[in-house]
Amino acid sequence: DCLLSRGLGDVYKRQENLLKFLEARLDNTVYRLGIAPTRRAARQLVGHKHIRVNGVVTNISSFQCRPGDVVEVREKSKSIELITDSLAAGKSFNWLEWNSEEDKGTFLNYPERSDIPENIQEQLIVELYSK
Repeated sequence: DCLLSRGLGDVYKRQENLLKFLEARLDNTVYRLGIAPTRRAARQLVGHKHIRVNGVVTNISSFQCRPGDVVEVREKSKSIELITDSLAAGKSFNWLEWNSEEDKGTFLNYPERSDIPENIQEQLIVELYSK
């Protein structure tokens, strides 16, 4: 099930859905919540089983978060310096909610294109993979 095939319809809808699905990846969600300073570090935290989704340890970086999913750091991992330093920096995106008292984040909904800060030419990506 290809990401682009999920956004069947006009090209604009496919472009928008591509970014929504990429933003919903677990490694990206960990990065956006501020648990990790970079996407690479987020991917490593997920791969080394430091992250739980809805109470279940999840080590698949490409796991697709859905609205309502709760992402948190495992209790054993909360003292890792990389995590504590990154959380201290604080990030905020309107499709995610971070509860600093419980060290949990919630994936509220898929972001709109205008909410994604990166300047990406998704049309070029869709054209490449549509061939």
